[in-house]
Amino acid sequence: MKCPPTLQALNKAVALAGSETRLSRATGYSQPAINKARRRGRVSAELAIAIERALGGAVTRAELRPDLFGGERP
Repeated sequence: MKCPPTLQALNKAVALAGSETRLSRATGYSQPAINKARRRGRVSAELAIAIERALGGAVTRAELRPDLFGGERP
């Protein structure tokens, strides 16, 4: 079974950061918050923006939350 695109984007963010812990440090969110988002397959709008900033746009807010940011360009 294929992962939904938003979960793929979140998994990509974790991989680029190196771990959930490193992504949490880079975004200012806790590691349990990152883990919860992965389990749910959904991030908050605020976390999506934080991930985009922390990774320099390698994973965008539109990839993480296309329902909110699908029409925007960073």
